Amino acid sequence: MYKGQKVVVVLPAYNAAQTLEITYQEIPFDLVDEVILCDDCSRDNTVDVARELGIQHIIRHENNKGYGGNQKSLYNKALEIGGDIVIMLHPDYQYTPKLIPAMVNILGEGLYPAVLGSRILGMGALKGGMPLYKYVANRFLTFTQNLLINYKLSEYHTGYRAFHRELLEGIDFNANDDDFVFDNEMLSQIVYAGFDIAEVTCPTKYFEEASSINFRRSMKYGFGVLRVSLQHRLNKWGLLKLARYQKPS
Repeated sequence: MYKGQKVVVVLPAYNAAQTLEITYQEIPFDLVDEVILCDDCSRDNTVDVARELGIQHIIRHENNKGYGGNQKSLYNKALEIGGDIVIMLHPDYQYTPKLIPAMVNILGEGLYPAVLGSRILGMGALKGGMPLYKYVANRFLTFTQNLLINYKLSEYHTGYRAFHRELLEGIDFNANDDDFVFDNEMLSQIVYAGFDIAEVTCPTKYFEEASSINFRRSMKYGFGVLRVSLQHRLNKWGLLKLARYQKPS
């Protein structure tokens, strides 16, 4: 708990058996109340490892629903069990759980309703081994997104995110795509709804066991990001009326 607010960590898992334990062991359980893992039809024994670790809430998709579909299951479950502060932590150990206290403090004190762990602030991405082409693409996409969305973030592509309950209940994240572009659709919704976003410097690690999308899927993701940003701007101008920007009923 943080000042009477329930803290929930959600883990979107896919073939995370090799890195789940080291990630889980760094979670600060003096602060975190509950952990939810959603296994998106892994080919390894991720679920078995999760059970051995004693993770109480385990969701298993019988068919692969994608990264966005995984997050939908996690956020819905977090709200169902009464989570007030919800932190998405990748179980592949690319992002350190040691930043959880800082994120919880920002949300719990009511300073911001959303916090992103930025790999770009402090040059953490390149130091952590991010491929140069991904870094350049990240910079180009973020610059374009800031222009179209009319916001200012150091990056829109980090997977380390934390949200307060009021934000998750204030946007229709279930209306978003089930693939990787879900992340950008959600940030677009957050900005569109008038919520502010904080960023904290986040070191990251690239290594063989860490999850990553290949070049072809990276290209698909990049075009998807540009599409979302353009749709955001057109929706603001009243030229589109997309369901994902409507407040949930």
